[in-house]
Amino acid sequence: MVMPSLEWENSSQTVKMIDQTKLPHKLEFLTISTVSEMAQAIKTMNIRGAPAIGVAAAFGMVLAAKEGHNFNLDKFTDSLKQAAELLRATRPTAVNLFWAVDRMLSILSNPTISSNENNSLKKEEIYQLMLHEAQEMWQEDIKRNRAIGKHGAILLKDNDTVLTHCNAGSLATVKYGTALAPIRWAVQEEKKTIQVIADETRPRLQGARLTAWELQYDQIPVKVQSDNTAGLMMRLGKIDKVIVGADRIVKDAVFNKIGTFMLALAAQYHSIPFYVAAPTSTLALEQREKDVEIEQRDGQFEVAQVMGFAQESITPKGVHCIDYAFDATPMELVTAVITEDGVFSPEELIQYYLKDS
Repeated sequence: MVMPSLEWENSSQTVKMIDQTKLPHKLEFLTISTVSEMAQAIKTMNIRGAPAIGVAAAFGMVLAAKEGHNFNLDKFTDSLKQAAELLRATRPTAVNLFWAVDRMLSILSNPTISSNENNSLKKEEIYQLMLHEAQEMWQEDIKRNRAIGKHGAILLKDNDTVLTHCNAGSLATVKYGTALAPIRWAVQEEKKTIQVIADETRPRLQGARLTAWELQYDQIPVKVQSDNTAGLMMRLGKIDKVIVGADRIVKDAVFNKIGTFMLALAAQYHSIPFYVAAPTSTLALEQREKDVEIEQRDGQFEVAQVMGFAQESITPKGVHCIDYAFDATPMELVTAVITEDGVFSPEELIQYYLKDS
């Protein structure tokens, strides 16, 4: 996709983002001008995808710094810490969000700021440093995604059919994508013929609404299937590779959209390579599966009303709906993890990124 999922507007000092809840039927943009608006946009999934919400949270901190311009220095600093907590509380599973907020907060301990005695100048310096840092993160995300694409494309053969789950494409990042990056690189840079099968991805239908939309936009062949068709497609020999994204990768598991675990089990049974594509900002290798909270969402809206598309509940009145947003796939089911640094087996991933710990 040519357009980014979000970007900073210098003239208005606001964030412009695609409203992903309106896709695929309408391409509409939101203007976010306050940190509370950004937190709401992340929470209600106007923007979603681990890398994208990380960058969105970074710009949310910039907006908080802008809002606190007239506060005294102590209140200004407190307001930034409160903004960080507000943003952290929006989505508990995707580690990129926490990584981004912590990176922005670290600016407060910048030694060049602490030595300045002019409080107004300090606040302006903090704002400018935060803006620069968020813009750096925006650029870094695109570079990382393209590197993931280049490394991952090696794994794809001409005429492969690749199954993907949820949306880990351009919309889930600033631009270019994670799981879709190797496909984009293989098609656009290496001129390979690749067919994509996108799971619809219940309950929010990100595969049907978002992955199919952006691949069609890029003229990459895509078909959509119901989630419970994946096993049959593998059994029929119609899937060559599986590539998914990740919201958090810990030492013993990959956290991704609900339904990923079942795909990994089916892929292993059918001896189909199962790849995870994610930037290093998604790694939390000091943690284990037991350390991670799996987000639960509104089952009435997402499950019983099919994300609000059904006018009435499709379940009997009074029946509770279970709505976990993510699941954990054990590392032993993962063939390899693709990052901006290369392709790693689970064992190599641990060795490479924990070598200095």
